[in-house]
Amino acid sequence: MAASKKKALCVGINQFKNFPSAALQGCVNDANEMSVLLQKLLGFKKGDITVLTDAQATKAAIISSLKEMVDGAKAGKYTYLIFSLSSHGTQVPDLSGDEPDRADEAFCPHDLAQSGSQWDKNHIILDDELRDLFIQLPANVLLEVYLDTCHSGTGLKAIDMLLDRTPRYLPPPSLKAFLEVDTKKSRGLRHGLLEKGMVHNILWAACRADQTSADANIAGGWHGAFTYYFCKQMYACKNALSRADLLAKIRADLKKGKYNQIPQLECEATKRQLKPG
Repeated sequence: MAASKKKALCVGINQFKNFPSAALQGCVNDANEMSVLLQKLLGFKKGDITVLTDAQATKAAIISSLKEMVDGAKAGKYTYLIFSLSSHGTQVPDLSGDEPDRADEAFCPHDLAQSGSQWDKNHIILDDELRDLFIQLPANVLLEVYLDTCHSGTGLKAIDMLLDRTPRYLPPPSLKAFLEVDTKKSRGLRHGLLEKGMVHNILWAACRADQTSADANIAGGWHGAFTYYFCKQMYACKNALSRADLLAKIRADLKKGKYNQIPQLECEATKRQLKPG
């Protein structure tokens, strides 16, 4: 039997070691549901998928798994990679110094920690770090990223605070840190992850840069609202829809459910018209 050319990492974090009050409820379900979907609809084998949840999902473990995927792709082992992440998003001041009027998007691992007034760089995942990894991928390797997080609190509305939904956003850890990003514009994940000609990659984001994504109680269980409706539509169509048509159906489901978030699909036009996988 030929070796699989596919590799996936599915991450879901409900519990944050140093911030118990920031707990979510649907992220672990998201990771497990994505793993099952990859096996049922996209031809992945169980051994092709790494699932990291809660205490397993430290920054070191996530980055190590992604590096293994990238190194394997560079060595010709993989031609299709998937990375899904369900957690809190947050913001940090631009650390590269090239865009001082902007804030960088960041992702919260289980071991999220504070250093002084800011997030500890050893325990926060920056979009720049992911981009620096992904940009190494050969042109013949397709990377599809699913991010059920949000990176701005500016879009919060009263409906986001209902008992059956929680925004997947953590503000910066101090007043000083908040003020450093409060007047800055979010770059947006497209800029952070898909710049520098990375046109062979595909990014699904649960919401726009100025919105929040919901951790929601749907159909008797907790899920990321985006992930829930993505899986629902994938199963309904048996992966026969193009990404563009799939996105339209997910957006319609979210609107019907009174969610403010508008998922984004970032990729070149030809890939929008192809189905996932």
